[in-house]
Amino acid sequence: MSMHTDALIVGAGPAGLSLAISLAQAGLQVTVLEQQPALALQQPKPDGREIALTHPSVQTLQRLGSWELLQPHEQGQIREAQIHDGPVGQRPMLAISADGSGVDQLGRIVPNHALRRTAWEVASTTPGVEIITEAQVTAVSVHPCHAEVRYTRTDQGVRCEAPALTAPLVVAADSRFSGMRRLLGVGAQMTDFGRSVIVCRMRHTLPHEDIAHECFGYERTLAILPLQPDPDTGELLCSAVITTDSADAQRLLQLSPEDFAAHVQHDFQDRLGPMELVGERHSYPLVATYAHRFSGARWALLGDAAVGMHPVTAHGFNLGLAGVERLTAAVAAARQAGQDWGDAAVLDAYAQGQHRHAFPIFAGTNSIVKLYTDARPLPRVLRQVVLTGARHLPPLKAAIAAQLTGRSPWQLIRATLPQPPWAGRH
Repeated sequence: MSMHTDALIVGAGPAGLSLAISLAQAGLQVTVLEQQPALALQQPKPDGREIALTHPSVQTLQRLGSWELLQPHEQGQIREAQIHDGPVGQRPMLAISADGSGVDQLGRIVPNHALRRTAWEVASTTPGVEIITEAQVTAVSVHPCHAEVRYTRTDQGVRCEAPALTAPLVVAADSRFSGMRRLLGVGAQMTDFGRSVIVCRMRHTLPHEDIAHECFGYERTLAILPLQPDPDTGELLCSAVITTDSADAQRLLQLSPEDFAAHVQHDFQDRLGPMELVGERHSYPLVATYAHRFSGARWALLGDAAVGMHPVTAHGFNLGLAGVERLTAAVAAARQAGQDWGDAAVLDAYAQGQHRHAFPIFAGTNSIVKLYTDARPLPRVLRQVVLTGARHLPPLKAAIAAQLTGRSPWQLIRATLPQPPWAGRH
């Protein structure tokens, strides 16, 4: 059967577009289906989300060519992370830095809409990438030698059936509530935390010194993320991320901008001085997902369609980019060897590697969230024990720093251990 394309990707978010660029750079013809109109991809609106990127993720974006398209004010950095238990300043906090890791910062921080914009800019001009917008997938079928995807498009205001597309491989990259995942018959573990996340930008007067703060209160969680100054005014900016129950979230969203800013300023104990809300507040339900399978014959899951993370460890998009590298490597190796890159065994190598990488982070993050949002007396004591132990165990701090930077934990842990008397002798 004559294939329409070498790989068909459903979902033109930053993960899906990054995979399209990566596969095209490896010599494949790639088609991307996206339900949004082209203008929404070309000029994505700010959605309040700021994405913390590990060093390997930045290297991937640099390889793809999208990193260099970011504006200077969109390339923030996190030099240190401070973790607070209970009210800020009430107890000793845990400070994690990049010291001894061989890098100057824990990671970079970039607005989500900037990642979407730059991914589109590169993908839409990359030879071998075709993007079909306003496409709604209606069916997917898997055959021995190809996968077939049916979809509809809007033509002069009327939604019509479009010709089916065929490819040796179809990839679902269409969000944690993936419709493609369901059409493929793949279930997912869903953890509904029964909470909501409010994200927004704040203006402040005291420097943040590129320090990120994670403040685990007993009723809500507050994260303060350092951003670059406003490019027009030079005013200092940070991102505020509030995680709370839905009723409290609605109450916070209904506050006036002035009262909301005063609330955040109070919860952060005035550490950044007077604060002011910049732009809109955005709210999202807090649901984590983990697909039962990441691949099968002729298909694979990528990004949030495979693993939708809780934002507390900021690893969602990093896992997506790790998946881009892993899936590209599997497909490119099979193609170079003259093999079928949609074969179940080829894709299983990707799936197993991605699962080994993602599951410890997913399970660990969910455990942390449950522990640090439980206001009962025993969990309060336990979380203090965890933080105290981490402060006094350099190898544990090194492991946390390695997780945040995306680097190998063993090299950093070894650097914190006492050296034997014979170390360094020849």
